[in-house]
Amino acid sequence: MAANPQPKSSAVPTVKLLIDGQFVESKAREWRDVVNPATQEVLARVPMCGADEVDQAVQSAAAAFKTWRNVPIAARARVMLKLQELIRRDMKKLAAALTREQGKTLPDAEGDVFRGLEVVEHACSIGTLTLGEIAENVAGGVDTYFIRQPIGVCVGITPFNFPAMIPLWMFPMAIVCGNTFVLKPSEQDPMTPMLLAELAIEAGVPAGVLNVVHGGKESVDALCVHPEVKAVSFVGSCHVGDHVYKLSSHHGKRAQCMMGAKNHAVIMPDANKEQSLNALVGAGFGAAGQRCMATSVAVMVGEANQWIPDIVAKAKTLKLNAGTEKGADLGPLISKQAKERIEGLIEQGVKEGARLELDGRHPKVPGYENGNFMAPTIFSGVKPHHKVYTTEIFGPVLVIVSVDTLDEAIELINANPYGNGTGIFTQSGAAARKFQNEVDVGQVGINVPIPVPVPYFSFTGSRGSKLGDLGPYGKQVVQFYTQVKTVTARWFDDATTSPGIHTTISLK
Repeated sequence: MAANPQPKSSAVPTVKLLIDGQFVESKAREWRDVVNPATQEVLARVPMCGADEVDQAVQSAAAAFKTWRNVPIAARARVMLKLQELIRRDMKKLAAALTREQGKTLPDAEGDVFRGLEVVEHACSIGTLTLGEIAENVAGGVDTYFIRQPIGVCVGITPFNFPAMIPLWMFPMAIVCGNTFVLKPSEQDPMTPMLLAELAIEAGVPAGVLNVVHGGKESVDALCVHPEVKAVSFVGSCHVGDHVYKLSSHHGKRAQCMMGAKNHAVIMPDANKEQSLNALVGAGFGAAGQRCMATSVAVMVGEANQWIPDIVAKAKTLKLNAGTEKGADLGPLISKQAKERIEGLIEQGVKEGARLELDGRHPKVPGYENGNFMAPTIFSGVKPHHKVYTTEIFGPVLVIVSVDTLDEAIELINANPYGNGTGIFTQSGAAARKFQNEVDVGQVGINVPIPVPVPYFSFTGSRGSKLGDLGPYGKQVVQFYTQVKTVTARWFDDATTSPGIHTTISLK
C-alpha cells in the first residue's frame, strides 16, 4: 500500500474524519491509497492521523458523554431502531462499496453487513439488557440494589476483513449503553465504515457521540494511552492485539482483543459426506479464506481420509472472479503483499514435505489480470510442525491432517495455541458430546462449519485467540461497556426531624 504526502490537488477523493458530528478533512502529513484489490484502481486516499487528531476525537467524545449518559434508555434505543432501518435501506449500497474496496463477492458482502445489522437489532433491546437487581430487607429496613451505568469514552479498532460487521459489533452496543465512541477502522478499507458513520448521524446519533479517525500504529497507540479513554475493543492479528491489550491495560483501560485463529474441522467417518464436504469447502475458501473463523484445517478421522479426492474435486468447481461479477465464489485477496506472503507459505509447505493436492497460485482471471487473486489451494499429509499448520495463513488454503481416532483429533486441536472456533461433522450424538466437552476452544460447531453465535449470545474464543474475559457482543459486551454501582439504602421516617412529612407507617 502506497504511503506518501497528500497532493494539493487530486481527482482522487479523500476519506474524511468524523469529529464532533462533522465530516472534516484531515491535516495528516501522511496519506495512503485505498485500492480496489481486483483492479488496483485507487479509490480514495486515507489519512494516517497523528496524536493531535486522535485527541480532538477523544475530547469530542468526552464532552458528549456528559449529556449522552443521561439520555433516557428508550431514546437511545430509538436511535438504534432508526439505524437498523437505514442499514436495511442501504444494504445494496453498502455491499457494493464493501466489494470494491475489500474484494468480497456481493453475496458475501451483503452477509458481512447483515451480521452487523443483527447486532444493531439486538442493541434495540437495551432496556432489558441493562436491568439491575434488588434485594429488599437485607437488614432491618435496609435494601440493596445494583444499577448498570456507562463508563465513558470507548474505542474500537477494527480489521480489514469485515469492514461492516465488526464496526457494527462495536459502536452500536457501546453507544446504546450510554457511552461515547471513537472508531479507528482499517486503513485498507475505511470507506464502508464511513458510510456506516453517515447512517449513524442520519439516525440521530448526536455530535460527539460517535467519532472516526484513521491511521496505523501512531493513531492506535494514541487511543490506547489517552487518559479520557476507558475501554478498548480490538479485532485483528495476534501481534497487534497483544500490543493493544498490554498497552491499554498498562494505562488502566478495560480491553478485549479478539485475535488469530487456526480453526479445525473434524470429519468423522460416519458424517453425512455431501453435507460435510460442502460445508468444509465453503468454510475453507469463502471470502478467499480471509476470516478469523475460516476453517483452515480439516482433520480427517479414519476412513474419512478416503474423501480427500472429493474435497479437491469440489474445490476445483469454485469460480474465481472480481466480487462484482455474478457467479463468483471467491474474490481477490486484500493486497499484493497478502498474496505474496501466502505464496511464500505455500512454497514453504512444499519444501517441508506436505503434499500439494491443489495449487491455486497464479490463476488467470480474464479482465482482472492485475488483481490479487489466488484460487483454492489444498495440502494433505500435513504434520503439526509444518509452517502451513502453525501459521494463520489467512487465505484460500486448506490443510488436511490425518488421524486414526477422535481422541487424536481432540489432542491435536488442544495442542494448538489458538482457540477461536472448531467443528465436528458426525451423526453420532455421543461423539459430538465428547468433542464439545473435551475440546478447549471457545466456539464449537456440531455439523456447523463456522460456529459464530447469534448476537444474543456472545462471541467467545479462548487461549491464544482472545485476551480479556468478555466478548465483543451479546450479554458479555453489556458488562464490558457498563460498570455496576451497588447501593445500600436505609430510610428513616421521623416527623420531628423532617417537618412536613407525615406517614402512618412506623419503623418501631
